Amino acid sequence: MIEPAGPASEALASLQFVDHHVHGVVRENPSLESFTHMITESDRTPTSLDEAMNSQVGFATRRWVAPLLDLPSSVSAREYFDRRIELGADEVNRRLLRASGIGHYLIETGLKGAEIHGLAGMAELSGAKVNEVVRIETVAEEVARAGVSAADFATSFMSALIDQSKDAVGLKSVVAYRIGLDFEPTPPSGLEVEAAAGRWLAEVAASGKARVTDPILLRHLIFAAATLKKPFQFHIGFGDPDLYLNRCDPLLMTDLIRDFEKRQIPVMLLHTYPYQRNAGYLAQMFRNVYMDVGLAVNYTGARSNAVIAESLELAPFHKILFSSDAWGLPELTYLGALLLRRGLGELLDSYIARGDWSIQDAISVVEQIGRDNALSVYGLRS
Repeated sequence: MIEPAGPASEALASLQFVDHHVHGVVRENPSLESFTHMITESDRTPTSLDEAMNSQVGFATRRWVAPLLDLPSSVSAREYFDRRIELGADEVNRRLLRASGIGHYLIETGLKGAEIHGLAGMAELSGAKVNEVVRIETVAEEVARAGVSAADFATSFMSALIDQSKDAVGLKSVVAYRIGLDFEPTPPSGLEVEAAAGRWLAEVAASGKARVTDPILLRHLIFAAATLKKPFQFHIGFGDPDLYLNRCDPLLMTDLIRDFEKRQIPVMLLHTYPYQRNAGYLAQMFRNVYMDVGLAVNYTGARSNAVIAESLELAPFHKILFSSDAWGLPELTYLGALLLRRGLGELLDSYIARGDWSIQDAISVVEQIGRDNALSVYGLRS
C-alpha cells in the first residue's frame, strides 16, 4: 500500500469503497494465454507475457500487486505469473479483493458468467457486501435462446427482466458496443419491434448464436427497461475493439438523457475515458447524470492521476462515483481502488496545501466519491 501523505490521502486510506460497477473474478487458475489476454483490454491476445505486461497496467501490477503475493516490487512478468499460479486462484482472489479496501460491490453479472464467480462467490472471497446489476442485452439473448415467437418477444423480455432484476439495484446496457450511442433516442413501435424480433429470432435459429445488434430491438430494450425506474448504467468510451470509440461519446446521448431526466431515471456514465470531460459537462448540466472513470484508472497506471483530475474539473462532486470495472483478474479490482486512492489523494492534498480547499471539504469529497454517492443513488445502506 501507499503511505498517506496528507489529510485527504489519510481519509482515503481508511475508507471502505463502494465499487458501483464490477464483474466477478475467475474461478480457476488462468492459463498463460488467458492471463495475457485479460491483463489487456484488447481481444487480440498478445504474443507473449512480456508483451502483455509492457504497459502501464502491467508495470502497475508488477509494482503494486506483486508484494501482496509475497514477491518483490517490480519482479519480472514471468516470476509474477508463476507465483500467481503457485498460490492458486482462490488464494490470489481472496488476498487481492480483501486488500482492495472495497466494502461493497455492485456486480454486473451479464458477461461470461460461467467463467467467473457470481454474487455468492464474490461475497465469500471478498468478505464484502454484494448487490447485482442486470445487463439488459443478456436477458434478451437468454429469452431468444429459450425459444419465443416474434409476437411474444416484447412481453417475454419484460417478464424475464422483471424477474431477474427484482433484487437488483441497477440495470446496464452495452448499446455502445452493439451500435454506438448515436441511435434514435425514441422507443420503436410495437409493429417495428415484432418485425425486428422476427428477423433476429430467425438468425438465432439458423446460427445458434444470440447476440442482439438490431437498432430497433436495442432501443426497445432500453425504453422497456426504463419503465422499472432503476439507475441505468451505460458503457461509455474505452473498451474492447469490437466497439467504435468515435461513436461512444456520451454527448451523443444528450436527447436520451433529457428523456430519462423527465422520467427521473439516474443515468450512470461508466468508464468515460477519453470522454471524461464530456461526461463531467453532462453531469453538471443534467440532474440525473452521474459518472466515473473506472477501467481507465486501472489501465493508465502511473498516469491515472491525470485522468482522475480531469474527471473533477466540471462534474459536481456528488455526481462522481468509484468503479473498477474489473473482469476476471482481481489485479484489476485492486489496482482500480489503489490508484484511485493515490490519484485522488495526491490531487486533493495539493488543493489543501495551496489553500484552495479546506481539509473538511476535501474529506467530504473523498467520502462522496468513494462511498456516499453510490449509497445514495442506488438506495443502499452502508
